[in-house]
Amino acid sequence: MREFFSMGGYGAYVWSAYFLCAVVLGGAVVLSITNLRTLLRTLSDSQQGASD
Repeated sequence: MREFFSMGGYGAYVWSAYFLCAVVLGGAVVLSITNLRTLLRTLSDSQQGASD
């Protein structure tokens, strides 16, 4: 098991790359959800303003 994680001496590079990729992709998901909620809130507000 230790040999698997060390990956022939390149483990630190490989695992840090996986971690960084996961952080970036997770941030992209969070940012997309936040932007979608903001857009839907803005759209809802503009539709309510138009009907008044």
